[in-house]
Amino acid sequence: MIHEITLDKNVPVPLYYQLKRQMLSLIETARLREGDILPPESEFCAFLGVSRPTIRQAFNELVAEGYLNRYKGRGTFVSMPKVEERFLSKLETFNDEMLAKRMTPSTQVLALEKKMGPHEANERLIIPLDSPLIYLSRLRSANGVPLVYVETYLSFDRFPRLMDVDFNDKSLYDSLMELYHVHVSHALREIEAINARRKEAELLNIAPNKAVTLVKTISYGDNMPYPVEFSVARYSGELNKFTVDIHR
Repeated sequence: MIHEITLDKNVPVPLYYQLKRQMLSLIETARLREGDILPPESEFCAFLGVSRPTIRQAFNELVAEGYLNRYKGRGTFVSMPKVEERFLSKLETFNDEMLAKRMTPSTQVLALEKKMGPHEANERLIIPLDSPLIYLSRLRSANGVPLVYVETYLSFDRFPRLMDVDFNDKSLYDSLMELYHVHVSHALREIEAINARRKEAELLNIAPNKAVTLVKTISYGDNMPYPVEFSVARYSGELNKFTVDIHR
């Protein structure tokens, strides 16, 4: 791999940037694949005739952008590129979004049960605090890699037939339409960065206290006087990035 890289010291483009762009090309054309280990920095220095800070700056930027992972005592590895999510700018199902990216989506239902609380969910759904909830938790993956752990709450009194749906295969929004003729048309989302707790770190296959993106969603249906769904999603910070298309 290293023998495919050539740096031109006679052009005004910084050497670290030349190296970064060529490394990206190797990753994007699959000549470097997920899990491949890179040669030590010293080998890059010797072959390319550049200083270690040049190599390190290129690597640092690729790590920050999610293309490489560094592990102390083990080396630097090619990581899975971040999945660009339209989650913040377009309301669509996870499966549809992943299929549009030519990725294979999958869902693992971790829980589907009737429960009381948490009170935040009742408050967000505008129902009495003593009203029962449908609690649905899912781990959602693309190409077998966990991307998001999501907990969803709905009013049990309004949507009891959802308890019989197999959400390993069925979409929640499709099921609401089929069973109750509820078309989810818009949503309000809150976004913040938090550190992963042990449970979600294990599910997302990341280290505890690693950054995750927490997204709380309240969704609404056409001409409905109350919210339909309240969900709390935790996205792996290492594998997701979000794009928002803003117009004036």
